[in-house]
Amino acid sequence: MSQHTHFKAELILVLVTIIAGFGWIFSKEALAGLPPFFFMAIRFLVAGFVLLLAGRKYFSDLRWQDVKGAIIVGFFMGLAMTFWVLGLDQGSSLGVGAFITSLGVILVPIFARFIFGDRPPKSIWFALPVAVVGLACLALNGQVAFEWALVYFFISALAFALQFNMLSRMSTRLHVFVLTAIQLGTAGIFLLVLSLLTETWPDVVSLPVLGWFLASTLIATSLRFLLQTYGQSLTPASHAAVIMNLEPVWTALFAMVWFGEQMLTIQIIGCVLIFAAMLISKWTQIRAVFTPN
Repeated sequence: MSQHTHFKAELILVLVTIIAGFGWIFSKEALAGLPPFFFMAIRFLVAGFVLLLAGRKYFSDLRWQDVKGAIIVGFFMGLAMTFWVLGLDQGSSLGVGAFITSLGVILVPIFARFIFGDRPPKSIWFALPVAVVGLACLALNGQVAFEWALVYFFISALAFALQFNMLSRMSTRLHVFVLTAIQLGTAGIFLLVLSLLTETWPDVVSLPVLGWFLASTLIATSLRFLLQTYGQSLTPASHAAVIMNLEPVWTALFAMVWFGEQMLTIQIIGCVLIFAAMLISKWTQIRAVFTPN
């Protein structure tokens, strides 16, 4: 691919991280009036339907093999989002949760090694112990205790790493509208079943909550995943993963401004260590960016 194409992909993915950071804020506000699984199910189903209408001309002549692959990607997205929204609903710090979830970036090449046979860079083995120490700093929270929300965020990171790999491989076989709509729809159905089995739906939704829901659906879901899928189709998964490191940084900054969140010193150290681990894991790509040709 040309340098122009790579630069375009980088700009798109940076925008994706900013939108994703805002998405944490939108979702936290919406959860004040909606059950978590119900919120995510309706959010994904509406977002997927919007993309279906917008790109309906691309849905002709689909092969079942490709559709099946997109459904599998959507299933793992639904699994990841299940634990993510539980962590978001029960957690006390969006910034901490964002950095734990971002561990999925480090796990991307490890999943690629064991599932797809790719060889991870040596830097990943230096990044992992740094990430583990950083995770311990966040989990202990300055005490000998931790929130279950942190566990949920970590499980979501595992699922996101698998979904990220599969999405990168599928994005070259289906149009971006088709792939995004199918995976969102599949994730929505998965979460809707969970909601039907475990939650009581509200009779009335306030206008502010409805507004946050629409922002989460149209901006942080439809637009975000459409841009992410398109951006990933223009650049390798490992390159995209470097840029996606920015999401927890934006989230922590937005949470400080919007919710007035503060972190303990040990939590800040943990966030810094995890961010450093993400950079170390992609050191080859980072060095290439700053090395003159």
